[in-house]
Amino acid sequence: MKRIDSHQHFWQLARGDYAWLTPELELLYRDFLPNVLQPMLKSAGVEKTVLVQAAETIAETQFLLQLAQDNEFIGGVVGWVNMESADAVAQLAHLGENPYFKGIRPMIQDIADSNWMLKPELAPVFEYLVENNLTFDALVMPKHLDALYALLLRYPELNVVVDHGAKPDIANELTPQWFEKIALIASDTSAFCKLSGLVTEAGNEPSLSKLTPYMAHLLTSFGAERLMWGSDWPVIKLASDYSSWVKQVESFLKHLPEKEQQLVWSTNAQQFYRI
Repeated sequence: MKRIDSHQHFWQLARGDYAWLTPELELLYRDFLPNVLQPMLKSAGVEKTVLVQAAETIAETQFLLQLAQDNEFIGGVVGWVNMESADAVAQLAHLGENPYFKGIRPMIQDIADSNWMLKPELAPVFEYLVENNLTFDALVMPKHLDALYALLLRYPELNVVVDHGAKPDIANELTPQWFEKIALIASDTSAFCKLSGLVTEAGNEPSLSKLTPYMAHLLTSFGAERLMWGSDWPVIKLASDYSSWVKQVESFLKHLPEKEQQLVWSTNAQQFYRI
């Protein structure tokens, strides 16, 4: 069965533009580049990946686009632009000349204002994304779901995917409203969702039994037609590893018809990101 990893990262510490990446994050505080990931992809039968930004700089996006150019397994890049800058649309137009550039991901989880994405001055960027069939990765937490719902209703044609299932607090089971809010987004909008990042939210015990209620809710809400698998490597190293997560998803999906499994493993990501 064909597999596409819809969400992975690379970084090089010497670049110096990863504000969040500090020595305290011991497991992640080193270079992660294609040569490290490739054996894991081969072992898991993953043919292509979507490389996602990890820094709030245009320079990092250009670095990722160069990696895509140099590594056949990278099918696309989700980059970053300063959506509030006067030349945001010009930056998007320039990046869009590169066939590997698929869309953008603002680091919404790190922005203090939970309603930031609804600011009227961002309208030209959202309109440009819609007009040019570019994607928008929503890096949100449960506290952002009301604003995300409003954004999706405002731009029904925007190609949006919710990263990491909107990061429910699985470890502490403290997000009761997550279930209803994510279901509302799934039922009332055309958004997709990534089956990724959940292991890291599960704390010290990322067992399949602990993850299943959340994974099952995403599958029930979005259906196999709008769910895409991703590893969130190397961030997943904080709680698990690449092959363990692949095996958990295999176990979780095995009861589905093969066609539906294929949608989650590759088809949805391939179509959403035009790989």
